[in-house]
Amino acid sequence: MVVVRIVLIGVLAAVCPGVLRLPPVSLGVVGAVLAIVVLVTVLLNCPLWPRCRRALGTVLADIRAVHARPHRAVALWGGSLAFAALHSLVLICVTQAIELPLSPARVALLYLAASSAAALLPTPGGIGSLDAALVFALTESGTTASAAASVVIGYRLLTVWLPLIPGLLVLGMLVRRKSL
Repeated sequence: MVVVRIVLIGVLAAVCPGVLRLPPVSLGVVGAVLAIVVLVTVLLNCPLWPRCRRALGTVLADIRAVHARPHRAVALWGGSLAFAALHSLVLICVTQAIELPLSPARVALLYLAASSAAALLPTPGGIGSLDAALVFALTESGTTASAAASVVIGYRLLTVWLPLIPGLLVLGMLVRRKSL
C-alpha cells in the first residue's frame, strides 16, 4: 500500500504542478534525519542484526513468491491501486457535494498524504487516525474546520456505515436460512 501511495503522490505531483507545496526544511528536520542515519548505522553493527537479516530474508522470500505468480501480483498491486483510487474518488465526490473550492487532484493528493500519515498510527480501518489526518489536511489547505469535519463525516458515511446495510441484510438472510 505504501509503495502505491508514494507512486500515486508522485504521479499527481508530476501531472498537476503546483498542487504539492513542500514546506521549508528546518534545521531540526535535517538533524532528525542525520540522527536516524546514525541510528541505522549503529543498528547494522549490533548483535541483533543477524536475526533481523533472517526476518528480512523471509519477507523478501514471501515477496518473491507473490511476484512469481503474475495473477497474484496483479491482484495485489491492482487492489492497492483501486483501494486508494476509489477512496480518493469518494472524498472528491463529497468535497464537490459540499462545494469546497478544492481541485480533484488536490483532494486526491490530500487523501493520499493523510492516509499515508494515518498508517503510522495503525487503527482498525484507519478510524480515528485517518479522520484526524483528513481534517488536518483539509484545514491546512484552506478549508474551514466545520467544512473539513463535514467532508470526513460524509466520507465515513459512504465508506464505512452505508456498506454495513447490505451486510446486515445478508446476515439476516443467512440466519433465517440457518446457514450460520
